[in-house]
Amino acid sequence: MRVLLIVNATASSVTARTRVVIQKALGADHDLEVAETSRRGHAARLARGAAAEGVEVVAVLAGDGTLNEAADGLVGTRTALAPLPGGSTNVYARTLGLAEDPVEATSELLDSLERRSFQRIGLGRLGDRHFLFHCGVGFDAAVVEAVERRAAFKRYAAHPIFVMAAFDTWLRTYDHSHGRCSVTFDTGETIPGATFVIVSKTSPYTYLGHKAITVAPAANLASALSVTVITARHTPGILSIAARAFLSPTLLHRQRDVVQRDGVVAATIASDEPFPYQVDGDYLGNVRRLDIAYVPDALTLVVP
Repeated sequence: MRVLLIVNATASSVTARTRVVIQKALGADHDLEVAETSRRGHAARLARGAAAEGVEVVAVLAGDGTLNEAADGLVGTRTALAPLPGGSTNVYARTLGLAEDPVEATSELLDSLERRSFQRIGLGRLGDRHFLFHCGVGFDAAVVEAVERRAAFKRYAAHPIFVMAAFDTWLRTYDHSHGRCSVTFDTGETIPGATFVIVSKTSPYTYLGHKAITVAPAANLASALSVTVITARHTPGILSIAARAFLSPTLLHRQRDVVQRDGVVAATIASDEPFPYQVDGDYLGNVRRLDIAYVPDALTLVVP
């Protein structure tokens, strides 16, 4: 089987030794090529080129941002995507049930390839960018931007930095004195006054250490999108929401300042002022409007 291994050498869990071990393991039984990402968007071009050349599997040893790029490059092709945990959190690989250690995950990948364990899945789409597990708008994206500014420390203390950035962003830099945007669904329903919005394709939303943080328990590989609209503007409300998401996958939707809709196939997020957004943990900038859609049968995934 022809396999391309895309590596982000600067990702948190990627070491020279790990890379060599994984390359030897994949190359023992498969026709392996290796490519290293060097800039934003490079993984998408590498994956797209591999699909055009008939490569059957693109394995990605990197974090969720690079994995997202590779997935975006494979949308609409028959080439399969295989995540390997190389980042600090590795939300998607862990959601699939892969081992957190990249070498162990490679052994699981080899078993899946031997069994040809492939699954066609749907993805979320944000404009012309697809996402594997979630996109965030407003406060959520502002936190991701703050974490990216501390990228030099992310390799060593990603989760403490995330918590610190969340508190600092809410208390000092993010304007939550009013609703930043509104969400309009394809049903015609509009929810105004959102402080932030999370659109989920799978669950959990993320991990804090070994603890899964669940926002939309109904979201999964086979589902359409779940949209969680949070309208809380005061610190006690935000702390209550965070505690509910941390403690139980079923508590969040009971919060007064939370509106959740499952099975969403299209929605628009809009505002008169620019708001930040991110996809799969990758901050992409500020906009005034985002059109979101569920894209069925978009990607082939290697599953355990």
